[in-house]
Amino acid sequence: MSHSQYIFGFHAIISRLRQHPDSIREIYLDANRQDRRARDLINLAETSSTRLILCEQDRIGRMTGTTRHQGVAAHVTKLHQYAVLEDLLDELAEPALLLVLDGVKDPHNLGACLRVADAFGVHAVIVPKDRAVGLSATVHKVASGAADTVPFFAVTNLARTLRELKEAGIWIIGSDADAPDTLDSVTLTRPVAWVLGAEGEGMRRLTREACDQLVSIPMSGSIESLNVSVSAGICLFETFRQHARRVETGLSAAVSKGAG
Repeated sequence: MSHSQYIFGFHAIISRLRQHPDSIREIYLDANRQDRRARDLINLAETSSTRLILCEQDRIGRMTGTTRHQGVAAHVTKLHQYAVLEDLLDELAEPALLLVLDGVKDPHNLGACLRVADAFGVHAVIVPKDRAVGLSATVHKVASGAADTVPFFAVTNLARTLRELKEAGIWIIGSDADAPDTLDSVTLTRPVAWVLGAEGEGMRRLTREACDQLVSIPMSGSIESLNVSVSAGICLFETFRQHARRVETGLSAAVSKGAG
């Protein structure tokens, strides 16, 4: 298995430069790009003593396999991950918040899910190894740095992983358009793993059966379903909101007790 890969796009590469400069072997920049973004990237590479190579954009296209590379690519070492999910859970000092994606195959959707996961403090994103997209160069670009900040686990047996999360005291909630319980009626202050299905297919049967609860997102329009990254953002925001309110309520109670 290769321990290096190419990533592309200014957001993804600048994020990697700022957070993990030692993981970058070299950066390739279109020699014709002389705009502000290119100059900022050159300055940041010089500051971190990262090798930067000016070249033709066709060469960057061959490296990345796409024409949507924005004229920049980087050869990077894959970042260290926790060996197993249990190691990450053991280190948490707060209720776990996980995002489980069952068979998401579109790299743009996975990248967008990683962005919302980062925004709302998700501790890890979990996907099945088979029949799902992994951390490709396109995912890195769309994630705009979140692929480097949110731990990512590709597991062999998703249903078994969900059962193990249950045993660890995590409530497994699946997002399902037909579920009778709605998002606004559910308490989300305990450790939670949100499970969302693939585009147009939803969760597989074994995944659905492994959930403790199924929840729908209340909608009033004519559209029957939402993009998986949009659904993830809504569910994660509500969880984030309830966690924050619980912390705020606890602090207020502690202050009142101390004053008394």
